[in-house]
Amino acid sequence: MGLLYAIKSHADYLPDCPRVRPIEKALYACDELAGLITATALLRPNGIMDLSASSVKKKMKAKGFARNVNRDDIERGAADFGVDLTEHIQFEIEAMKTIAADLGLLRGAVSDAS
Repeated sequence: MGLLYAIKSHADYLPDCPRVRPIEKALYACDELAGLITATALLRPNGIMDLSASSVKKKMKAKGFARNVNRDDIERGAADFGVDLTEHIQFEIEAMKTIAADLGLLRGAVSDAS
């Protein structure tokens, strides 16, 4: 079992690939959340740089916002990974900040300087 298995286990419709190892759980826990964080950051004047978990959770409750992002997957992913949802969101935001320019998530004066 390797990376391909981790990718396959990320699909709920493949029951023969349960998420057992940490890499499988991490991929599942982060995928949908990355989409929601990206969508939220793109609306903010400072992009992801001042984004907080509370802002993402607020957008998570808005059913019309980023409607293709599966909120149940986000909640299930954090639970299966054994982490608090708010802490998980903030952890992923911080990780995404390290590559914000590559992701196109810088806004305002920060992005004007690059």
